[in-house]
Amino acid sequence: MVSRQEIRMTNKMVTNENLDVRTITMGINIMDCADEDITRFCDKVYDKITKKAEKLVSVGEEISAEFGVPVVNKRISITPVAIAASSVKADSFVPIAKALDRAAKTVGVNFIGGFSALVQKGMTRSDEILIDSIPEALSTTDYVCSSVNLEKGCNGD
Repeated sequence: MVSRQEIRMTNKMVTNENLDVRTITMGINIMDCADEDITRFCDKVYDKITKKAEKLVSVGEEISAEFGVPVVNKRISITPVAIAASSVKADSFVPIAKALDRAAKTVGVNFIGGFSALVQKGMTRSDEILIDSIPEALSTTDYVCSSVNLEKGCNGD
């Protein structure tokens, strides 16, 4: 149970110290969207994201209203595309980025992450395609975030 003192402290933080929840994130596994055909892959990804995240923004707003604390960003994070799209037969993953962007706009989130590659232990063909696609993908979308993990482990692996 929340005490009156805790409520007063929270109210003070919201009004005087601009307390907010920076981001709420929904993680979505898109591995089951795998397909050799990029159009089918994009359609499956779009459909899955829009179905799973259809209430993300409204729930974030309800939480904000219930607790009186602003939720600044609502975002989606998906399985890294270079992994999920490893069976796609294509020379560019830009259509995937555009499908992600369209899904983000449909559900109303602030951004969508996962147009990513994890190459710290070597690169696959899928990683190369994704990395080559990043400049065009980011210049032709509004809500897509991209990353490439190059980090080595603490023990030098």
